[in-house]
Order: sequence, then C-alpha cells, then structure tokens
Amino acid sequence: MSFISEHTSYFGLKIPFLAHLGVVPEHAKDGKSRISLEIKPEYENSFGIAHGGVIMTLLDFAMGAAARSTTDIPLGAMTIDMMVSFLRPSIGKIVVEGSILKPGKTINYCEAIVLNEAGEITAKSSGTFMLRKSKTP
Repeated sequence: MSFISEHTSYFGLKIPFLAHLGVVPEHAKDGKSRISLEIKPEYENSFGIAHGGVIMTLLDFAMGAAARSTTDIPLGAMTIDMMVSFLRPSIGKIVVEGSILKPGKTINYCEAIVLNEAGEITAKSSGTFMLRKSKTP
C-alpha cells in the first residue's frame, strides 16, 4: 500500500484530515467520484467495525468531490445537509462512490455509497452541497 502524505492532492485540494486517514483519491470526473480506504484498528468502534464518523467523512467527501467534478474552476464544496443510512458493517478495504443527482450553479444534490470487498453496499448517503472558491488551490 502506498504512503499517503499530507501533500496528497484530493482532486485539486489539500485536505490534511483525509491524508491523515490515508484516503486514496481514485477519480473525480463528470459528476462521479471514487475514493478508497483500508479500515485500520484505530478507525474501529467498540464492535470492531468502522466507526460511523469515519464512514460519514468518506461519504461527505465523495459527494462533495462529485459536485466539484462538474466544473473546470477550482471550487470547494461545503455541506449544507447530509443523511446517512448504515446498512451493514464496514470492515477491510472499502470503496466509496459519489455521484451528482442534480447539478446547479452553486447548489448540488448528490449521493454516495460505501462498498465492501464483496461489492455489497454497507452505507449510503444523500446530501446538498454549495460550491464556492476554496482557500487552498
């Protein structure tokens, strides 16, 4: 597994928290995004599965990245609202896929899913995101 540094670009943005977790940015283009993460013991809750906060972080970023991928202008995505459903435990390597449902000039409606190594959906989310200029290039 490759080392993720604090200088990793998350589709044009520097996001130290995602680098700290070791999130791997795979792609973000045409309203779709894909990231992955190996769930480590320090990311688990008392049941030995991924903590819900880690899963929510990944879903949030995947949706925002999908929204940002529809423009050539470097913008950040701010979460307005987000709903999450946890369907089964997330363990091992997980993949998160985000997509834009309805793009707008500044407000975008998105969804994302978490997939386990067997390809089963472990969590899903929908959210609303506002695009605006980011502080980091």
